[in-house]
Amino acid sequence: MAFGSAKIYKTPAELRLMVRPGAVTAASLAAVREAIRPGVTTLELDAIAERTIRDAGGVPNFMKEPGYRHTLCVSVNDEIVHGIPGDRVLQPGDIVSVDSGAEVEGWNGDAAITVVVPDPARPELVAARQELADATEHGLWAGIAELARSKRLNQIGGAIEEAIDSRGTFGIIEDYVGHGIGRSMHEEPPVFNFRVRPAGPEVKPGLVVAIEPMVTRGGVGSHVLADDWTVATDDGTDAAHWEHSVAVHAGGLWVLTSPDGGAAGLAPFGVVPVPIA
Repeated sequence: MAFGSAKIYKTPAELRLMVRPGAVTAASLAAVREAIRPGVTTLELDAIAERTIRDAGGVPNFMKEPGYRHTLCVSVNDEIVHGIPGDRVLQPGDIVSVDSGAEVEGWNGDAAITVVVPDPARPELVAARQELADATEHGLWAGIAELARSKRLNQIGGAIEEAIDSRGTFGIIEDYVGHGIGRSMHEEPPVFNFRVRPAGPEVKPGLVVAIEPMVTRGGVGSHVLADDWTVATDDGTDAAHWEHSVAVHAGGLWVLTSPDGGAAGLAPFGVVPVPIA
């Protein structure tokens, strides 16, 4: 999925137009989360997300990617991102990353969650996979919190890396990164999940980015499967993926794809999100 060209900073009116697609994207993931259980196929999850988005007046924006025909990307176990929904049946203990996006009135939302399917017979496996999912989500919120106080965008990569490293030994994928978002789902600038030397664009009102750490239990090497979409770890270890679309505005910061604007996730970092006026 390639970056599109667009201006980096949105006007206040444009930021207001991005609130609705963020909320619809969040609703689609909430509906999918409720449906994840053993025996459900990834295509059934896709249908739930599509129905939720269309019922809300939106359009699944992943379908607008050339060659892609689904609402979701669903990546299981050693799959990192871009997993194609199909007849795969979820099993007890699976770690499932779900990426969704909605377009409403020409503006886009993009977010991802990772869920571990319960398995009472294998508590150690479930605990290890939950630890990976939690570390990845912790990195996401650390990055969003850093965005609230940084002067330059690329400062958040160090915060994400430090937060994930504080939870244990994990691999942070470097081949795939976050991005700007607005009229197109994938816009400039890139958003790194690890330390980089360039400072990056200025963090100021109008900046809207999708922050999305992708983390593994092992190495950072990856490859694309025969379907030409699904990205999996080279070493076969588990992967997790969390993402939110976040807007910087004159009053502060608002997580567009979180129902509470990010209040719960940011509270441990001492950051209070402010609604877009």
